Amino acid sequence: MPLKYHFISGLPRSGSTLLSALLRQNPRFIAGMSSPVSPLFNNMFKVMNSHELKVVFDEKRRISMLKNLVDSFYAEASPEQVVFDTNRNWTGKMALLAKLYPDSRIICCVRGLPWIIDSVEKMLAKNPLYMSNIFKPERDNSVYKRAESLMNADNGLIGLPFNTLREAWFGDFAKRLIVIPYEPLAQNPKGTLNLLYKELGEKPFTHDFENVQYDEPAYDENLGMPGLHKVREKVEYKERKPAIPPDLYNKYAPAAFWTKPETNPRGVTIIQP
Repeated sequence: MPLKYHFISGLPRSGSTLLSALLRQNPRFIAGMSSPVSPLFNNMFKVMNSHELKVVFDEKRRISMLKNLVDSFYAEASPEQVVFDTNRNWTGKMALLAKLYPDSRIICCVRGLPWIIDSVEKMLAKNPLYMSNIFKPERDNSVYKRAESLMNADNGLIGLPFNTLREAWFGDFAKRLIVIPYEPLAQNPKGTLNLLYKELGEKPFTHDFENVQYDEPAYDENLGMPGLHKVREKVEYKERKPAIPPDLYNKYAPAAFWTKPETNPRGVTIIQP
């Protein structure tokens, strides 16, 4: 019996680590922070499409090799388990995922862009003795330059996944998306997960929202942002004022297209209990 796969994607600092930490409480589910499967796909594509080798890779072989790569990465999973592979780049591979895993869904965690920028700034303020690897040194001199770097459409921490999310949202495979805004996930995790389970056709499971555990200290320290993926033990939503300048907040506030019914022509599923 082949493993069942779903994919977690969307925007950074928007709840994907929290969602994975909750899902992995269910012994049937495998979930974690960003995995290397998507970049491994990219490297395999380069080989399969290189000038001197592409003639030996027909469609059947390509599908087999890509699926075997994923199965090999999750070789320790048992057949009755469900894998949730996380990578922000999955929204840029919607057609490929539909081809390889036609029954899979892509779960996208989203959040207002100003609050994502604000969250990054909060993490930087918590670690003033570190230089974050997500910025080039010449971009780490003001919140405005850092925001500009984050929003870069080609390789920005926010800009690239934001653009691929828009591509998926308005594209032919939009019905495969399940969008989870950060606020309902943090404010009502039980209702959010109940709806997610129903959408995925999974049996209900009693989660513990008072004792959530997840941390990746070695990964975060290497990134120069200790605590980046550490999840608080209790799931709760805390109101606070933004720490970024008002003009920067207002610049990106209108970008939350998922909050406007008129910009959802494909009927993307949005979980809001």
